[in-house]
Amino acid sequence: MLILVAILLVVMFFMSSRTRKQQREAAEFRNNLTVGTKVMTASGMIGTVLDVDDETDQVTIESFPGSPTTWLRAAISKKIEEPLADDADTDDASDESEVTTDGETASTISPDTKDVPDDLSELDTAKREYQEQQRRDAEADGK
Repeated sequence: MLILVAILLVVMFFMSSRTRKQQREAAEFRNNLTVGTKVMTASGMIGTVLDVDDETDQVTIESFPGSPTTWLRAAISKKIEEPLADDADTDDASDESEVTTDGETASTISPDTKDVPDDLSELDTAKREYQEQQRRDAEADGK
């Protein structure tokens, strides 16, 4: 019984120390905010820091050009890192222009919309027609 209590206390100590470390890092980040940093608030709004007022602990963020909003410093949750453009992104663009087996490029293929139902009421009919076509194809292959 004593061993179980000791293990529980050790686990609680490690969990609380990790939490304290995360809180310390978050507070340090908020105290070192600089103009031009892209951040996310606790509510999920993403924007760029325009001004930091140390006296009132307020941060002005611009999420859309010309629309600054003022937030408490504590509402800033994390820094947003800009994704780096790499060679993998440029390779994907070249794949889109490859020629298909019918001689069309991927960007010129238009979807076949005549088999797509317009609303939910046609789903049963479309399903029956599809199954009937599958049955006909199976019979044709068997003959």
